[in-house]
Amino acid sequence: MGVRMNERWWKEGCLCLLVGLGLLMMQARPAHAVDSELSRQTLAGLKGFLVVVEDMHPKLSPYDQAIRKAGLTKAQIQQSVEKRLRAAGIRVVSGQAWMNTPGRPILYVNINLHEKERYVFAYNTTISVEQLVRLDAKPSVKTLASTWSLNMTGNVNVGNLQNVAESILILLDRFVQAHAANN
Repeated sequence: MGVRMNERWWKEGCLCLLVGLGLLMMQARPAHAVDSELSRQTLAGLKGFLVVVEDMHPKLSPYDQAIRKAGLTKAQIQQSVEKRLRAAGIRVVSGQAWMNTPGRPILYVNINLHEKERYVFAYNTTISVEQLVRLDAKPSVKTLASTWSLNMTGNVNVGNLQNVAESILILLDRFVQAHAANN
């Protein structure tokens, strides 16, 4: 009887532990937007975007000249992204015009560039759309949330940093296509 009780306890205990871990893992997963059919639908009706380009890591200052030459300064990226959006017929807004734009959409550009070893960099570029959303559980609450995103990851040497800038344009072209397909 004691052996059967231990087996039963062991099986039930393992089952409870697995269910508990599964529930914990489900709750710990962050909300993350991607380029999917559903996320593309969130682009419908968005008529203009505030473009926000994140600052790059300050530890890259020894490579400022190479970064500038590759077109990777914040100002260069901002100008490049805004020019590409305008060429695609997508309005770029700021200030009060953004405040008056339904959904207050933001096209967020982030570049993470880290030196792995001397003159070799790992990078991750991300373009995402953030906009005002209402919570189902409490419709009076509105917050900015990411509803669409794409990213690219790779490695480059200091002489090929322009590949990082090109990855932003590739992602931006995918955004323009997704936006056009839903507007």
